[in-house]
Parts: sequence; structure tokens; C-alpha cells
Amino acid sequence: MGMSDPVVIMKQEVGKAAADRVKSNSVVGLGTGSTTAYAIQYIGERLQSGELKNIVGVTTSFQAEVLARKYNIPLSTLDVVDRIDIAIDGADEVDPQKNLIKGGGAAHTQEKIVDSLAEQFIVVVDANKLVDKLGSTFLLPVEVIPKAVVPVMRKLAQLGGKPELRMGVRKAGPVVTDQGNLVIDVKFDSIDDPASLEQTINNIPGVLENGLFVGVADVVLVGEIIDNKPVVREL
Repeated sequence: MGMSDPVVIMKQEVGKAAADRVKSNSVVGLGTGSTTAYAIQYIGERLQSGELKNIVGVTTSFQAEVLARKYNIPLSTLDVVDRIDIAIDGADEVDPQKNLIKGGGAAHTQEKIVDSLAEQFIVVVDANKLVDKLGSTFLLPVEVIPKAVVPVMRKLAQLGGKPELRMGVRKAGPVVTDQGNLVIDVKFDSIDDPASLEQTINNIPGVLENGLFVGVADVVLVGEIIDNKPVVREL
């Protein structure tokens, strides 16, 4: 993929649009994924150029931490900061009410903690992540402690889902999260009430967190390619 790849350029533009909303003297939640990675890069560049001052990042994953260090963004933790002013993160699906499914990168637990604490949570996506109804294109990720995988899968099936343990790519065995847990991906034919499903699944013993983010997103920045040019709009 060359630098002229319109999809890459579009992701960069969306990341840049989000990074432009970060103000000096703020605590920033740094999300996970390919589009958010560009936002982290641009925040770093704004800091280097002196356009931004006194920024502290709180990361949502090991990936975000590695990128933040690469771009010299000072980091802190939730133990230390007393607020998060703005968080930037991607999503796997976004519905018209700005509800999300996240967890394609298996980082949704930390993401939900940081994104929910943020005063303003900005979602960066490309247009193909927009859906009329959650669960239409993407499986719902559920993070579960290893000992509970079988009973949790049984419960998810009772809720009408088709659960599958997420297996590693170029790794023998299942995907292991940053917390040392496993991920069950669940296909629901239709998620009619995301808010109640989010709570129901999180109440299953052994489940740490699921990928439904209901009422968390404040702003959704959508990138698309129109006439071979990247365009960013707000949902």
C-alpha cells in the first residue's frame, strides 16, 4: 500500500481531524486501531511543533502505549489523573444513535473504561463502519476469564447468540487480551436493544466486559472517499 492509497489517506485525514480537537493542558484518552493510530501520530506532531503544550495521554492498550511512546506523548495512568478531557478511539460498527460495537482488536475493556470517563469521546471511523443496526456486520466481542469460557458460551447461546472462541492468527491457540483473558465473538441475528443486551451479558459471571458501547460516544467523525478524494464529516 503506497502513500497514495486513498483508504490510507482517508484514515489519516480522520485521525488528523480528531487530533485537531485536542487542546493544550488536557488529559487525552488514546484508543486502539489503525485510524486512531494516525490520531496519536498527529497529536505527537502537534506537541513536537509546539502547537500543543502540556498533554498527558492515558492509553487503552499495549498497542496505544507503544505508539504514544514512539511519538513522545507523555503518559499517565487512571491511578494518577483526576479526569480525562477527551478520548479518541475507533469502532467496528456505529449505529444512527452513535452506539458502537468495539473489540475487533480485543482491547474493548480498557477502551470502555477510558472512553466512558472522558468528558468528550470522539469516535473515528470510515464510512463502511456505519450500520442501521448493531450486529449486522460485526460479531460482538465478549472478554471472559479463561476458566469461565464454557459456561459463558452456554449462557450466550441461551441469549440467542452463536458464540465462538477467538483464535490467534500466527499464534497457536486463542487470542489472549492485555488482561490475560480470552475473547468470545458472538453472532446475534439482531440486536434490538443494545443497552439491555450490554447489561445482560456483563451480568454473566466470568464476563469482564463486552463490546457494546451504548450512550458513550459524543462525536463520530466519518471518513469516506468521494471522487477519489478523502472527505471527513461529522455524523
